[in-house]
Amino acid sequence: MFTGLIEDLGELAELESNELGARLTIRSVLAAQLSEGDSVAVNGVCLTATEIDAESFSADAMNETLSRSSLGDAEPGSALNLELPVRANGHLGGHIVQGHVDGVGSIAATCEDGIALVVTVAAAPELLRYVAEKGSIAVDGVSLTVARVDDQGFDVWLIPETTRRTNLGGAALGRTVNLEVDILAKYVERLLPPNK
Repeated sequence: MFTGLIEDLGELAELESNELGARLTIRSVLAAQLSEGDSVAVNGVCLTATEIDAESFSADAMNETLSRSSLGDAEPGSALNLELPVRANGHLGGHIVQGHVDGVGSIAATCEDGIALVVTVAAAPELLRYVAEKGSIAVDGVSLTVARVDDQGFDVWLIPETTRRTNLGGAALGRTVNLEVDILAKYVERLLPPNK
């Protein structure tokens, strides 16, 4: 489990892909804290570290992961949001993030409002049904509060600290981002009786 509070902005050093999946090698200071088999969130996707050295780690991504996320399209040199799992005695400063990406969206617009950067994310209706104003959402693994939502997408407002510490501050229009909706919304829907 993660919190959506990014600990490092890593760099994709290499992406090897074929019909079986992909292997990502990522440069990060967090590599020194990892052991083989540890989980790490990469742009919001929970991956398992498989090879580690002093400056980088590798992780495999299966086809299911590549089809639901933007990882397969990442290019060497890309900045990646990284987070280690929350410890049982740690602070839950963001919201409960599983690292199970529900789908992708795209950056539709950005504008400044005072100190904030307002980012509009376009997303599919099957994801937007779980998005609520003032609710939580993870965008590329970053825990954010939804400021506005409609049937095309939603807005999130980024404080300067978020734009400095994550890859969202420099997100280009049209860039694909990973989305994980609030797990509570999905369970509530599952528990309610179906509409007749």
